[in-house]
Amino acid sequence: MRVDYFTAAPGVVRAMYALEGYLNKEAAGADKLPKRLLELVKIRASQLNHCAYCLDMHTKDARAIGETEQRIYALSAWRETPFFDARERAALSWTEALTRLTEGLVTEEVFEEVRVHFSDRELSDLTLAIATINAWNRFGVAFAPDVGSYQPA
Repeated sequence: MRVDYFTAAPGVVRAMYALEGYLNKEAAGADKLPKRLLELVKIRASQLNHCAYCLDMHTKDARAIGETEQRIYALSAWRETPFFDARERAALSWTEALTRLTEGLVTEEVFEEVRVHFSDRELSDLTLAIATINAWNRFGVAFAPDVGSYQPA
Protein backbone atom coordinates (compact mmCIF):
# COMPACT_ATOMS: atom_id res chain seq x y z
CA MET A 1 0.00 0.00 0.00
CA ARG A 2 1.38 3.40 -0.96
CA VAL A 3 -0.32 5.24 1.91
CA ASP A 4 -2.07 3.69 4.90
CA TYR A 5 -4.87 6.24 4.89
CA PHE A 6 -6.68 4.37 7.68
CA THR A 7 -3.84 5.35 10.02
CA ALA A 8 -2.76 8.60 8.36
CA ALA A 9 -6.24 10.15 8.14
CA PRO A 10 -8.74 8.37 10.41
CA GLY A 11 -11.23 11.22 9.95
CA VAL A 12 -11.36 10.50 6.23
CA VAL A 13 -12.08 6.85 6.93
CA ARG A 14 -14.76 7.76 9.51
CA ALA A 15 -16.43 10.02 6.94
CA MET A 16 -16.41 7.28 4.31
CA TYR A 17 -17.72 4.73 6.81
CA ALA A 18 -20.51 7.16 7.74
CA LEU A 19 -21.62 7.12 4.09
CA GLU A 20 -21.44 3.31 4.05
CA GLY A 21 -23.36 3.19 7.33
CA TYR A 22 -26.18 5.25 5.84
CA LEU A 23 -26.26 3.10 2.72
CA ASN A 24 -26.31 -0.15 4.71
CA LYS A 25 -28.88 1.02 7.26
CA GLU A 26 -31.13 3.45 5.41
CA ALA A 27 -30.81 2.62 1.71
CA ALA A 28 -30.44 -1.16 1.48
CA GLY A 29 -32.68 -4.00 2.55
CA ALA A 30 -36.36 -4.84 2.63
CA ASP A 31 -38.51 -2.26 0.75
CA LYS A 32 -35.32 -0.39 -0.13
CA LEU A 33 -32.56 -0.91 -2.68
CA PRO A 34 -31.63 -4.59 -2.85
CA LYS A 35 -28.12 -5.35 -1.60
CA ARG A 36 -27.50 -7.41 -4.74
CA LEU A 37 -28.26 -4.37 -6.90
CA LEU A 38 -25.92 -2.20 -4.83
CA GLU A 39 -23.13 -4.76 -5.22
CA LEU A 40 -23.64 -4.81 -9.00
CA VAL A 41 -23.37 -1.03 -9.04
CA LYS A 42 -20.19 -1.16 -6.94
CA ILE A 43 -18.64 -3.77 -9.21
CA ARG A 44 -19.52 -1.89 -12.40
CA ALA A 45 -18.14 1.43 -11.15
CA SER A 46 -15.00 -0.33 -9.93
CA GLN A 47 -14.55 -1.94 -13.36
CA LEU A 48 -14.78 1.46 -15.03
CA ASN A 49 -12.34 2.98 -12.53
CA HIS A 50 -9.91 0.03 -12.67
CA CYS A 51 -9.98 -0.41 -8.90
CA ALA A 52 -8.63 -3.92 -8.31
CA TYR A 53 -9.12 -3.81 -4.53
CA CYS A 54 -12.79 -2.82 -4.81
CA LEU A 55 -13.40 -5.39 -7.56
CA ASP A 56 -11.98 -8.13 -5.33
CA MET A 57 -14.07 -6.94 -2.38
CA HIS A 58 -17.39 -6.45 -4.12
CA THR A 59 -17.32 -9.58 -6.25
CA LYS A 60 -16.73 -11.55 -3.04
CA ASP A 61 -19.50 -9.64 -1.24
CA ALA A 62 -21.86 -10.21 -4.18
CA ARG A 63 -21.21 -13.94 -4.19
CA ALA A 64 -21.68 -14.06 -0.42
CA ILE A 65 -25.21 -12.69 -0.76
CA GLY A 66 -26.17 -15.02 -3.60
CA GLU A 67 -25.15 -13.23 -6.78
CA THR A 68 -24.30 -15.67 -9.57
CA GLU A 69 -20.89 -16.09 -11.12
CA GLN A 70 -22.47 -15.76 -14.57
CA ARG A 71 -23.87 -12.29 -13.86
CA ILE A 72 -20.66 -11.12 -12.19
CA TYR A 73 -18.56 -12.31 -15.14
CA ALA A 74 -20.94 -10.71 -17.66
CA LEU A 75 -21.27 -7.39 -15.87
CA SER A 76 -18.74 -5.58 -18.06
CA ALA A 77 -20.93 -6.48 -21.06
CA TRP A 78 -24.32 -6.13 -19.36
CA ARG A 79 -25.96 -4.50 -22.38
CA GLU A 80 -25.16 -7.53 -24.54
CA THR A 81 -26.55 -10.15 -22.14
CA PRO A 82 -30.06 -11.22 -21.10
CA PHE A 83 -28.98 -11.65 -17.45
CA PHE A 84 -30.13 -8.28 -16.07
CA ASP A 85 -33.68 -7.02 -15.71
CA ALA A 86 -34.91 -3.56 -16.74
CA ARG A 87 -34.44 -2.06 -13.26
CA GLU A 88 -30.88 -3.38 -13.00
CA ARG A 89 -30.12 -2.13 -16.51
CA ALA A 90 -31.37 1.34 -15.59
CA ALA A 91 -29.21 1.33 -12.44
CA LEU A 92 -26.16 0.17 -14.39
CA SER A 93 -26.71 2.83 -17.04
CA TRP A 94 -27.01 5.47 -14.28
CA THR A 95 -23.83 4.10 -12.69
CA GLU A 96 -21.90 4.43 -15.93
CA ALA A 97 -23.23 7.93 -16.58
CA LEU A 98 -22.32 9.19 -13.11
CA THR A 99 -18.95 7.42 -13.08
CA ARG A 100 -17.96 8.85 -16.47
CA LEU A 101 -19.18 12.41 -15.94
CA THR A 102 -16.75 13.99 -18.37
CA GLU A 103 -18.24 11.97 -21.21
CA GLY A 104 -21.58 13.77 -20.86
CA LEU A 105 -23.58 10.60 -20.31
CA VAL A 106 -26.05 12.03 -17.76
CA THR A 107 -28.57 12.78 -20.47
CA GLU A 108 -32.29 13.37 -20.10
CA GLU A 109 -32.84 9.98 -21.73
CA VAL A 110 -30.68 8.17 -19.16
CA PHE A 111 -32.39 10.06 -16.34
CA GLU A 112 -35.86 9.21 -17.64
CA GLU A 113 -34.86 5.55 -17.97
CA VAL A 114 -33.70 5.31 -14.36
CA ARG A 115 -36.58 7.48 -13.10
CA VAL A 116 -39.13 4.93 -14.32
CA HIS A 117 -37.68 2.27 -12.04
CA PHE A 118 -36.79 4.18 -8.86
CA SER A 119 -38.64 6.49 -6.49
CA ASP A 120 -37.12 9.85 -5.61
CA ARG A 121 -35.75 8.37 -2.38
CA GLU A 122 -34.36 5.30 -4.14
CA LEU A 123 -32.79 7.41 -6.87
CA SER A 124 -31.17 9.65 -4.25
CA ASP A 125 -29.85 6.60 -2.39
CA LEU A 126 -28.64 4.97 -5.62
CA THR A 127 -26.84 8.18 -6.57
CA LEU A 128 -25.16 8.29 -3.15
CA ALA A 129 -24.12 4.64 -3.53
CA ILE A 130 -22.53 5.45 -6.90
CA ALA A 131 -20.80 8.55 -5.54
CA THR A 132 -19.51 6.58 -2.55
CA ILE A 133 -18.04 3.70 -4.55
CA ASN A 134 -16.43 6.22 -6.89
CA ALA A 135 -14.80 7.87 -3.86
CA TRP A 136 -13.61 4.50 -2.51
CA ASN A 137 -12.25 3.70 -5.98
CA ARG A 138 -10.13 6.84 -5.87
CA PHE A 139 -8.57 5.71 -2.59
CA GLY A 140 -8.05 2.20 -3.96
CA VAL A 141 -6.43 3.34 -7.19
CA ALA A 142 -4.36 6.13 -5.60
CA PHE A 143 -3.02 4.19 -2.62
CA ALA A 144 -2.93 0.63 -4.05
CA PRO A 145 -3.94 -1.50 -1.05
CA ASP A 146 -3.00 -5.17 -1.22
CA VAL A 147 -5.51 -7.01 -3.39
CA GLY A 148 -6.83 -10.46 -2.54
CA SER A 149 -6.88 -10.51 1.23
CA TYR A 150 -10.46 -9.23 1.71
CA GLN A 151 -12.99 -11.71 3.06
CA PRO A 152 -16.73 -10.98 3.43
CA ALA A 153 -18.08 -10.70 6.96
